[in-house]
Amino acid sequence: MKKRFAIAVDGPAGSGKSTVAKAIAQKLGILYIDTGAMYRTVAYACGKYGIDASQEDKAIAVLDQMQMQILPGTDGQRIILDGEDITERIRTPEIGAGASLVASYLEVRKKLVEIQRQMASTHTVIMDGRDIATTVLPHAEVKIYLDASVEERARRRLGELQAQGKTTDLETVQAQIAARDEQDMHRTHSPLRCAPDAVRVDTTGMDIPAVVETLLCMIQNKIK
Repeated sequence: MKKRFAIAVDGPAGSGKSTVAKAIAQKLGILYIDTGAMYRTVAYACGKYGIDASQEDKAIAVLDQMQMQILPGTDGQRIILDGEDITERIRTPEIGAGASLVASYLEVRKKLVEIQRQMASTHTVIMDGRDIATTVLPHAEVKIYLDASVEERARRRLGELQAQGKTTDLETVQAQIAARDEQDMHRTHSPLRCAPDAVRVDTTGMDIPAVVETLLCMIQNKIK
């Protein structure tokens, strides 16, 4: 394999990006970077400081106010905000919706993309998000777009939420995912889309081990 390389994984909410990317990072012994967690942190910080995330200028100002640390590891990453580990706290549908909102602001994107590129410049990485292959790492050696039906993604997300002890229903989660898709795909800056040179993989009906195995074969064929 090459000395250092990058794997870019894009796709909509609930397509399995984070779970699959984390598993591949463990199998290959490379660094996993969850870029969505960074946008979730900005959204969380807005709530912590009593700021309405829909007010773009105030949300952007949060970037200078908050102290975010990203502690990477092959089994995932920890997010520290103002000295507190908030890794688990940012995994809610509400924070996800806020993340989609702040991710539409150009100045927020510029700042976080700078951090993401810096991390990829010194490590072999697998990075997942919504604009990795198209914007963050356009020269990544491997580009993958994971997708699945809205119904399938809603079922997966519902299972995750129930495992966390949260009470909701499939119809609500499906509506949240559809709304997130609409916002992510139609935002002005770096909208979610499949890069022309990315391999599109529909994971509907596939379990995680099958998706991981499919992608590992693809990666190993490209990185020699």
